[in-house]
Amino acid sequence: MKSTIVSVIGALVITFSASATLAKSKGPAAQVIEISVTTDGFVPAQVKVKAGQPVKLIVTRKTARTCATEIVIKDFGIKQPLPLNQPVEITFTPTKAGSIRYACAMDMIAGAIMVE
Repeated sequence: MKSTIVSVIGALVITFSASATLAKSKGPAAQVIEISVTTDGFVPAQVKVKAGQPVKLIVTRKTARTCATEIVIKDFGIKQPLPLNQPVEITFTPTKAGSIRYACAMDMIAGAIMVE
């Protein structure tokens, strides 16, 4: 009976270890970009990322005096509210080089993600 329990526990440990290894090797880590919304607009207004790697934007609106209470990234179908002083994570993967425009919902305040 003890050997059966030890075998089952050993099998569970091996399975867990294999799953953890697979989870770690799921591709490249996300490129983390922090953007603030201030009275000057999106800061920084232009950032660079690499094609084929996930991008995690962390956008924090730091002012109430702005129309940028949402961020819209039309190329990826993203429209995300930006609550005041709360970081918002937006993740996507650009697949080709070029410029990805993002803007407020009114399309008055904008920035660009340059994909290399």
